[in-house]
Amino acid sequence: MNPSRRRHLQQAGAAAVAAGLLPAPLPALSWGRPKTLDLTPARAVVWRDFLGVNAQLQYVPQEMARKQVAAFKKLGLQWLRLGLHWMMIEPRAGQFELKDVDRMMALVRDEGLHSITTVVGTPRFLSSAPATAIGDKHFDKFPPRDPNAYAQRLMQLAKRYPQVDVWQVWNEPNIPGFWLPKADPQGYAKLLAPAVMALRAVQPGKPVAMAGMAYYSQMYGRNGLMLEDMGKLGAYGLDLIVAYHPYTAEPEGADDGSRDFLQHAPFIHKWLRAAGVKQIWATEWGWSSYAGPKEEQPIIGEDGQADYTLRRLALMAAIDYDKIFLFTLADLDERAGVRDRRYGLLRESGEPKPVYHALQRFLSISGPRLAPGRTPQVDGGLPKGLVSIGWQREDGRRLWMAWADEPVTLKLPGIKQATLHDPLTGKQTALTDADAISLPVTRTLQMLVY
Repeated sequence: MNPSRRRHLQQAGAAAVAAGLLPAPLPALSWGRPKTLDLTPARAVVWRDFLGVNAQLQYVPQEMARKQVAAFKKLGLQWLRLGLHWMMIEPRAGQFELKDVDRMMALVRDEGLHSITTVVGTPRFLSSAPATAIGDKHFDKFPPRDPNAYAQRLMQLAKRYPQVDVWQVWNEPNIPGFWLPKADPQGYAKLLAPAVMALRAVQPGKPVAMAGMAYYSQMYGRNGLMLEDMGKLGAYGLDLIVAYHPYTAEPEGADDGSRDFLQHAPFIHKWLRAAGVKQIWATEWGWSSYAGPKEEQPIIGEDGQADYTLRRLALMAAIDYDKIFLFTLADLDERAGVRDRRYGLLRESGEPKPVYHALQRFLSISGPRLAPGRTPQVDGGLPKGLVSIGWQREDGRRLWMAWADEPVTLKLPGIKQATLHDPLTGKQTALTDADAISLPVTRTLQMLVY
């Protein structure tokens, strides 16, 4: 970033704080457990525009890539998130290896799909890594010595692949897995500003996304949230899509079972909206079905992956997100770590896992579009530990999504006939009663259509 642009970012951030244009600082994250959660959706949801999936199509043979895309399209979705690793596509200065990327981009274009594409990973010849053993091994995780070199490559890629709808500048710079030696908001700002200017010079009408911050943007090696620091630096004045990756141990929250996701995601979104952010995306989220040994995420297996994914999807649809991308379309090969290999909706063979079938049922029951609705009246009120979300389907029928900490049977006065769907198993149960149906709610997502 040139000195004048850096000063502009810093001055804009300082002026915004001084003028009260930024909201009050975000508090430190803490955990709590609400007794019940009766959620009113923030807005209508059109699944094909709201829900996307990450994909790694350039690393599999062409026929397998086609098989994966065909399965994706059967879900009725249209957005993919693609990732390019700079050190792999330009292993030597000026020598690009783009054959597999060309094939992937052509497939996505020919299938009529939309994409957001992130570019991450510094080549050895441009890395700012120190000349040490760890620097040599992890050179790609250090930012480039010259941010303008990254901006130039983004410009070249944008010209080569005009079909990309959104370019995303780096990935998870708040953690050491993608930014060493420690999180550095000003360092990322130096990378971000010239990249944004370069992309808008090539594609002035297309949106640009900031890097998806890991978790809630907590920073490795320092206190605070990177999303807040980027606001202080003036980044939100660049009119960018802001993204983060809300991975948690459970759909509702953290390892202890607290529903921190539902406390902190809405609060962070409120803060971002007050800071002028127009688009909030979750460009990664999901759970692995790996068998162990344990690596951070609890071992939940394939059935647990399906259960957790549907519950989190129900929550994210009701919260103030503009677009979300599940990680990921297909399981990865042995080049990935034990846990990272098994996040897919599909197996390595391209065959569906339980999570794929569950998601397909969920989308079918919901229909293509949901409008915010009200939840039904419950005799005696909502019990402790219940999660309740009310929608209205496109056909005019109401849809209630619900699950509970412990199984409970609810009496719904005024509803005499309904169909209860279990999207995990595909089971459908007709419920009828002359006065009020009785609804058995379990620990997994149930969908009541009435």
